[in-house]
Amino acid sequence: MAKGAGSAGEPIELTVGDRTVRLSSPDRVYFTERGETKRDLAEYYLSVGDGIVRALRERPCMLHRFPKGVSGNKVHQKRVPAGAPDWLETTEIYFPRYGRTADELCVTELASVIWAVQMSTVEFHPWNSRRADPESPDEWRIDLDPMPDCTFSRIQRVAHVVEEVLDELGMRGFPKTSGGRGLHIYVRIAPEWGFPQVRRAALAFAREVERRAPQDVTTTWWRKDRDPAAVFVDYNQNTRDHTMASAYSVRGNQRATVSTPIRWNEIDDIEPDDFTIATVPARFAELGDLHAEIDDVAHRLDTLLDWADREDIAEDEDDAVDLDEP
Repeated sequence: MAKGAGSAGEPIELTVGDRTVRLSSPDRVYFTERGETKRDLAEYYLSVGDGIVRALRERPCMLHRFPKGVSGNKVHQKRVPAGAPDWLETTEIYFPRYGRTADELCVTELASVIWAVQMSTVEFHPWNSRRADPESPDEWRIDLDPMPDCTFSRIQRVAHVVEEVLDELGMRGFPKTSGGRGLHIYVRIAPEWGFPQVRRAALAFAREVERRAPQDVTTTWWRKDRDPAAVFVDYNQNTRDHTMASAYSVRGNQRATVSTPIRWNEIDDIEPDDFTIATVPARFAELGDLHAEIDDVAHRLDTLLDWADREDIAEDEDDAVDLDEP
């Protein structure tokens, strides 16, 4: 990857499939503590093209933009701006609380990702449903979220409990680093339930994990009431319009970390900060996309919903915060 020079540089044109995408200010440094530039960011996404497109394909996507680089302000952008190329695909999402709509990016090809980089996007945060039926999630997300005093070794232990419970359910989970201090596990599900039902199933699963690892795990909703050294299994990530950084998304930090797919048998040996825009391309070239089979099977939630009935979990339990403002 080329390192940034003192100036932002003249615009360049990148050939991406059948498209040509113009990249302005390619030498602008985005990660000042490391030196990677806007061009480096684009080259990173080109290097993991199949993986990032698979992670985003057909999903409404919020963009986390950093116009001045990651040391500057972050812009959460749902609406695709006027003047976007006519080939860029979007999908209209309705936000009932405000009675408004937004045309969100809907990636179907790699050129859409590079266009977003041109718009200073670092992070990609897709919905867990697709544009054909945005109200019916096809992806259940298990977020192992460390509290401030939680060690990564505790996250690793809890990940194995998650794997154990998924195995007993006959479900295949696809783990990845979060790009921070946590881990995510994604499970493809049949798109036959709405967000409240998927969140209810996710809470039932989280409570089973907590039951098996009570010293490590909490499902307590209010942060002030949680053990500061625990792992919070954040079932609320399955609420409508709550989004997480996708597989292969760079994170907006000075370490230039990447939310990176991993094998289950790697969990005990990884250091999350080892996965960066400088290291993941070689890993991807060697291993390919470790989430390549994620769409092969769509699991059902019947057993988890039975667990939710057993736990008497209501669809609105804990009154999840509404983040649907466009």
